[in-house]
Amino acid sequence: MEKLGINLGFFIFQILNFTVVAILLYAWAYKPIVNMLEERKKKIAQGHEDARVAAEARENAEEEANKILADAQAEANKVVQEATARADKVGGEVKAEAEAEAAKMREEALVEAKVERDRMLADMRGQIASLAVAAAQKLIGESMDEKRQHALIDEFFSGVQDGKVIVLESEGLSGASAEVTSAVPLTDSEQSTIKQDVLAKVGEQATVTFRVDPTILGGLVLRVGDKVLDSSVAGQLEELRQSLG
Repeated sequence: MEKLGINLGFFIFQILNFTVVAILLYAWAYKPIVNMLEERKKKIAQGHEDARVAAEARENAEEEANKILADAQAEANKVVQEATARADKVGGEVKAEAEAEAAKMREEALVEAKVERDRMLADMRGQIASLAVAAAQKLIGESMDEKRQHALIDEFFSGVQDGKVIVLESEGLSGASAEVTSAVPLTDSEQSTIKQDVLAKVGEQATVTFRVDPTILGGLVLRVGDKVLDSSVAGQLEELRQSLG
């Protein structure tokens, strides 16, 4: 060793120093650095894992949020549809009630108007009778029997002469119902007489109804089934007009 210029003692000392330094470096530098790098690697890996989990959680949260929004929208649409349906139903009911009430009011008004018209026509019958009697007396220049005058006027309006309906004479009729139209409201006595005479011709099982139509002027129009017997003044005037034409 000496021939090679190497001092064995110094060489061994250097080896020991290098060994000590290497041990110290490993213990105090290399190992902590390796541990730090390993720890950093683990943190980076954990960070990647946390980021992946966070991304999945965010994606799941977005899906859940979208699902919640879709469910909420569907529920809102359902509520709106139900509310609209209820509103339409209530509106329809209100409209139907209003229309029914309006129809009822119109019907009541028509009934009241008809009653008032019939009352006025009944009053006019008396006035017409008085005017006719006065005109007849002035025309012939003397007083007629007042009872006879009123009887003639009653015959004019009711179409009843000597307790019989003139239009029913020598007529054969059949039907389940009969409608009697007069120019003015008939008295209870006149209605009773007409009804009795009509039933005698048609049959006791039939029904008899009365209506007022001022346009016929006087006399009666009797409808039994599809047959019409017209002894009204307006009908007679129309026949006269056609015959003259």
